[in-house]
Amino acid sequence: MALDSVNTVNATSNSSVNQQDFLRILLTQLNSQNPLKPMDNTAFVAQLAQFSQLEQTQQMLGGINQLVSVQTATQTVGLLGKTVSLLNNNAYTTGVVNNVSFSGTTPALTVKPAAGADINNVERKQILDVK
Repeated sequence: MALDSVNTVNATSNSSVNQQDFLRILLTQLNSQNPLKPMDNTAFVAQLAQFSQLEQTQQMLGGINQLVSVQTATQTVGLLGKTVSLLNNNAYTTGVVNNVSFSGTTPALTVKPAAGADINNVERKQILDVK
């Protein structure tokens, strides 16, 4: 059994394959193999090593995603009190960021233009310039 097939199952089910799932698949493979042509032990060891690397990579990816979220939050909070230019409803606007809120890890800014009402729920990607 190739590790790629485990990745395919993982991608289609939207859940992570843990070590217990892998061992269950491996046990099923052992029960189904031809006793006259058993699988080589080195192939099992290679599969276990690949799974271990996959699991470590998934953990590292989770850590990197958390780091990116913290960096995004820090950069967004750094915009408080700054004058920004942004694109809002196809119009260029300039104003001061006076509030930052978070929905999960997604930041939303409130910008106070020189004239008019506050612009709420501004996304970072809408900001064109920081002064």
